[in-house]
Amino acid sequence: MEKGVGIEDFWLQARTAVPMLPSEVPEAWAFGATSEHADELLALVIAGKKTGTASSMLDVEAEGDSVPEPGDLSIILDGSGHPRAVIETTAVECVPFSAVSAEHAFSEGEGDRTLAHWRSSHEAFWREYGQGAGVFSEDMLIVCERFELMFAA
Repeated sequence: MEKGVGIEDFWLQARTAVPMLPSEVPEAWAFGATSEHADELLALVIAGKKTGTASSMLDVEAEGDSVPEPGDLSIILDGSGHPRAVIETTAVECVPFSAVSAEHAFSEGEGDRTLAHWRSSHEAFWREYGQGAGVFSEDMLIVCERFELMFAA
């Protein structure tokens, strides 16, 4: 697919490939806080390694987003803002940072996929990029989302 395709055209292509997708175009967003993060994490999704993601509840609330629910669809953008994939949320759990499971850490597909790596990298991420950068605690609420790749271009 041509990288410059807009959201509407991308959604039409996705619906052609996956006819069960609804006509309403879902929200489009990118993983991470930088274009590099977006590209790296999108590559993991397309490779089938990344089937989970996590957000701090502080970020969700500050951005005016709602907590995802099973069945939600999302268009995933690359680091240049081009639509590249469609995912469907399959499960959501809100837990304190200290209670995120090794299974969830593995689902995120990053680094060596261990809970230790997940905790280290996500603490650093939220300290640098989270709402009120530098705000972090072991009991901050984390939205752990699992998803399935529905379409990639």
